[in-house]
Amino acid sequence: MKNWLYEGKEVTSIEELPQDGFGFIYVTTHIPSNRAYIGKKALYHNIKRKLTKKELAEQTGPGRKPTSKVVSKESDWKTYFGSAKPVQALLKEGKQDEFKREILKVVDNKKLLTYYECKYLFMMGVLEYPETYFNDNILGKFFTRDFGVANED
Repeated sequence: MKNWLYEGKEVTSIEELPQDGFGFIYVTTHIPSNRAYIGKKALYHNIKRKLTKKELAEQTGPGRKPTSKVVSKESDWKTYFGSAKPVQALLKEGKQDEFKREILKVVDNKKLLTYYECKYLFMMGVLEYPETYFNDNILGKFFTRDFGVANED
């Protein structure tokens, strides 16, 4: 599997990305068809984990004691290609080597992650060029089908 490219360099670990990075905007390109998918990926996700017996026993103070805690864990970003169904279908066929994965921008919070994903999707005109992009909607509000008339020109 090919690694991510960021600023022209191959990225193999989270330490090679900006330290304050929360996530990134990426483009995954299927080289044979020259179609791309633009998306966002968080570098970490929070999981709720039950406290161990030892952790429970160490709790002191009045009131009800928590039985779980939220733990931040590195996401599956290293092996991620995108959520588009056509991309997933190609991956299922074992065609990972036919893709190039590039990180366009690293951002430091969840809100900016969504903002910059939308910005890139609109800037690149992904809905207007379905022959070039796998993306078929933006925010679940704007769809490729909305441009049906424009695509027939």
